[in-house]
Amino acid sequence: MLRRLSQVPTAHGLPHAKRRITERYGDLVRPAYLVLPVSLSRHRRVLPAHALVQRSLPAVVPRPPAPREAAGHLSPTSRSLHVPVLREVLALFRRPVGWPRRVPPPRLLLLPRLPVVWGLRLLPRAGGADELVPSRALSELSATARAAFVLLRVEGRTGAQAREALQAAGCGDAEAVETEGRCARRLDATLGVRATGALASQEFDPCTLRARPGDLLRRRRRVRLSGAAVLALLITVVTLVVCGGVPAGSGGVTGAGTGRVSGTPSAVGSVVRVAPGAWTATSRVDFTAWPPRGERTGDRALLRRALATWAGSRNGTRIGLSVGTSAGPPARAPQLLYAGEADGRTVVLLYDGRRLARYSESAPLGERSLTLARVDDADVTTAAAVALVVRDGAVRYLLAPWVAESGTRDVLRPDVPARPLGVGADGLTAPVPVFGAGGDCGRGPVLHLRSSSRIAEHHAFLLAGLGDLTPVHLTYTPLPAPGAPPREATGPAALLAWARLGCSLNSLRGRGVKAVNAWDFARQRLPDGAGDAVWTCSRADTWRGPGDVTVSLRTVGASGAGQRGRRARAVARPRATGACGRGAQRIVVHTNWRSPKGSWYVLAAASRAVNGLAVTGDVTASGAGPTLAVRAGAGARVLVRTRTDEGPRVIDLSSGVLNRPVRGTRALDRKVPRRPSGGRTSTGR
Repeated sequence: MLRRLSQVPTAHGLPHAKRRITERYGDLVRPAYLVLPVSLSRHRRVLPAHALVQRSLPAVVPRPPAPREAAGHLSPTSRSLHVPVLREVLALFRRPVGWPRRVPPPRLLLLPRLPVVWGLRLLPRAGGADELVPSRALSELSATARAAFVLLRVEGRTGAQAREALQAAGCGDAEAVETEGRCARRLDATLGVRATGALASQEFDPCTLRARPGDLLRRRRRVRLSGAAVLALLITVVTLVVCGGVPAGSGGVTGAGTGRVSGTPSAVGSVVRVAPGAWTATSRVDFTAWPPRGERTGDRALLRRALATWAGSRNGTRIGLSVGTSAGPPARAPQLLYAGEADGRTVVLLYDGRRLARYSESAPLGERSLTLARVDDADVTTAAAVALVVRDGAVRYLLAPWVAESGTRDVLRPDVPARPLGVGADGLTAPVPVFGAGGDCGRGPVLHLRSSSRIAEHHAFLLAGLGDLTPVHLTYTPLPAPGAPPREATGPAALLAWARLGCSLNSLRGRGVKAVNAWDFARQRLPDGAGDAVWTCSRADTWRGPGDVTVSLRTVGASGAGQRGRRARAVARPRATGACGRGAQRIVVHTNWRSPKGSWYVLAAASRAVNGLAVTGDVTASGAGPTLAVRAGAGARVLVRTRTDEGPRVIDLSSGVLNRPVRGTRALDRKVPRRPSGGRTSTGR
């Protein structure tokens, strides 16, 4: 039985042990080198072989070693020196349970790296053809079989001694060792005596090495890349330290922070604050110019809870997301807009450059909620107010610092002037009734705001709260104004139009709408003396980009007086369309209409660029101009054709497809086929 190497020798045996190890060092490194996989380069095998031997050799041995004996007649003590070396080498090849067979074992992937040689490659001397045969043969054996072969042929052990050494090195049970030993003996019989001389040559001597440089060009490139990476890391660290945000309660001023919120208490240091009055000295008048307001902007515990909730610690928190808004944490340090008390709730309002986050709690450990909404590409109007608290059918808004005058008005009653709205020193308004609460269209309260003259002279605008964090900006484009930009809905004509269209805003509640523009694109004389009708295309643009359209028909009396008590009738509702926007203002639409005398008509109208219309189907007729009225039966089904002089095709909002235009009135009449009317009379305008 091999003696254990962990016994402590006497002081007398220590010098002899060290000398003995030094003498036998080369005989120990060679087996380690030969057992390592041949698939590794020779340089990658040399250094790990030395590392394994140096790591496995004990500092002392049990007794003073005997004088060196000839190879093949080694003493048990000298033989025992191979046991820890083989144990370390063979341990590299053990696979954990479930480790893939095609993937090298984890310890083999992380070979020992000491000793380390920088800039040089250390290789044994190259051999001849005799050395290639045993090297190729060893590559086909397992690690245990290679170790057995080295013990049999190189170290001159007997079969029993080799099995004893392998079992002491932890190779497994006797049956497994015997199986590997048979493979080694078959290879020994195949190679013959020549293998002894070949494996003992300088080709396989990891202690006789020659030095060669590595790839100098690659090394220079790696050095430059490493230097650049270190420099970039240093710059990043300095930037994070210097510009990573101002701690809550510091009262300082920073730009956009770069710190990342982690949801830990340290996240409170990543909040960003803007100086009061910053909106007067910037061309970007939006949420980035809002200063922090509220009596609790210095409450570090409150800000810590709000940031941690946004970052992901949301146990027991009610989450609200507007349409198209992501629920993830902020990508950079958020900007603090408000922290204070409102209607018995504690509210924190944050902004990360694309989203608003409203954190609300009834008490530090009570009911909590987090509402997120997209507000990218906001401007002086769409960033003018935020719904801070909704309670008992009323909303309290936080107004932008550039709002100089504030009031409310009922958009359904254009003859009633706006009422002043009380605003506190922190920008928080008095409660404003919810627009169309409970689906009721009896009243439509909206905000009537005016921005400071330091931004624009006499700039007043309307905002309607529709259940999102930011109210909807209402605008108006009157007739006849092809290509004209939308105007603010504060003039008499705009107020009259929105008085008839305001109820349609209830269908947009909670859909992430940014702004709604009401465009009067056509005016038509109605038959049977019913007066005039105005066709309006109301486009609702969302924060996501796509917009929805509602085409309405509203009538006015024969004298021209508006019938304010009647709502406009919706005749088409295309979804996710570019119609009625800046780049798609050529439209056509039709509907069935009953006159006050009880007669049914097909009414068709197009935008100003269209100079001729024709209808086919249950009734056939044509005419010049952008409008057409054809008498037909109730529920008549028709198709509308348009005529334009030039430009893009016209969008048919009734069918949602492009309408093919034709040129000239005669061509229009010739290309319109007459179809059976089913007993109905076909009458031109």
